[in-house]
Amino acid sequence: MNQNQKTQNPPEMASLLLGAGFALASLIILPAVAQRVGLGSSVTIALRGALMRAANRF
Repeated sequence: MNQNQKTQNPPEMASLLLGAGFALASLIILPAVAQRVGLGSSVTIALRGALMRAANRF
């Protein structure tokens, strides 16, 4: 493994973890919080879409 591959690994792992965190938030945490607060399903879907778009940017 050369030096270039070693330096690229941590940013890739960070991006992967950040994307997984956004996916977890949009699929599990967001609907639970929305139900608890009383948000409508359309607002929840819009927030889920925004989180998934943010996850795709990283």
